[in-house]
Amino acid sequence: MLYFDHCASTPPYPEVIDTLAEVMKVHYANPSSIHRAGAEADKLIGRSRALLGELFAVKPEEWVFTSGGTESNNTAIKGIAKQYRTRGNHLITTQIEHASVYDTFRQLEREGFKVTYLPVSQTGHVDVEQLRQAMTDETILVSVMHVNNETGAVQPIEAIGRMLKSSYPRTIFHVDAVQSIGKLPVVLKNWGIDLLSGSAHKVRGPKGVGILYVREGIQLYPLLTGGAQERGFRAGTQNVPGIVASAKAFRLSIQSAQERKERMEKLRGQLVEIVNAIPELRMNGSEDPQEMAPHIVHFSYPGMKPEVIVHLLEEQQIIASTKSACSSKDSKPSRVLLAMGAALPQASGGIRISFGDEHTERDVETLGEALRQMVDKLKPLERGITTTHELR
Repeated sequence: MLYFDHCASTPPYPEVIDTLAEVMKVHYANPSSIHRAGAEADKLIGRSRALLGELFAVKPEEWVFTSGGTESNNTAIKGIAKQYRTRGNHLITTQIEHASVYDTFRQLEREGFKVTYLPVSQTGHVDVEQLRQAMTDETILVSVMHVNNETGAVQPIEAIGRMLKSSYPRTIFHVDAVQSIGKLPVVLKNWGIDLLSGSAHKVRGPKGVGILYVREGIQLYPLLTGGAQERGFRAGTQNVPGIVASAKAFRLSIQSAQERKERMEKLRGQLVEIVNAIPELRMNGSEDPQEMAPHIVHFSYPGMKPEVIVHLLEEQQIIASTKSACSSKDSKPSRVLLAMGAALPQASGGIRISFGDEHTERDVETLGEALRQMVDKLKPLERGITTTHELR
């Protein structure tokens, strides 16, 4: 089986699995307990926090552990909105955010906040000048993802952060970096990032562990109360085995990020050539590889249901996806592609290929042959399905 769905989840490093099992076996005490066993478990969390601090060149205590990327995003966005509401009532995000960000802002709108959803270009990129024009004296939070989870479009995070810090220093900047950590450089201090979300199972760590960078001096209204864990921002007994194993996964992934980026850029270029050579398929995103993440290729078969394509590929032992795993069972057209100006048939037929450490050029050749066979099988049905879309 060729697994091309690493954006949804990744196979854990063998060392991470070993660490998870060892800590579960030995350090099972509650890290909040005052006895020796509890203190030893708490030390492991402290070491994990210190490791993250070293990897991202920030203070260890600026990291908060959560249950995953979704909780990190919710904690950051709702925590800021509720904590700093006396400063203003305006929030800014984009039309193409992950559901855990987009739906959170929708919820805050229902609670009375004013939210601006920035448009994107046809390649899926935010314009920094449009963001500047959307800013007001009431803007307390800007949240922009680093890498789009569907198309792989890389947003100008450094330019946004520097603009905000120079012109709007009181506005807090949150970045969802779930899809970029371990694939692209992420520079917290120099980019002016105040809050950053990450997820362990996207970097070959265990599921159920997220990280949230909270710059020193930032306060968050806690979503979970009942304990003083995680600086009081996130009550609840910490997942010690998951945290320790996740810290190791982040270390292994970040330390090999440059090599991974270079290797995946070659694989991505190879697959883009294959897709562009199949007339029925249409690439989504920028033609400039520097504007796209190295591990994601997103294309459409306009008018064809993506789940049909996924299942045909699966028959050939190839695993791909349609869009975010959190939204993959939703049959609606892609919100991201619609925001990019794609027509309904194209927005309804998107397929995402995402690479992992195990993939080779030969694997991409195998995928290319499977795509050609898939198109040959579906092409006789294409016109009828496209006509159905046009009649809706």
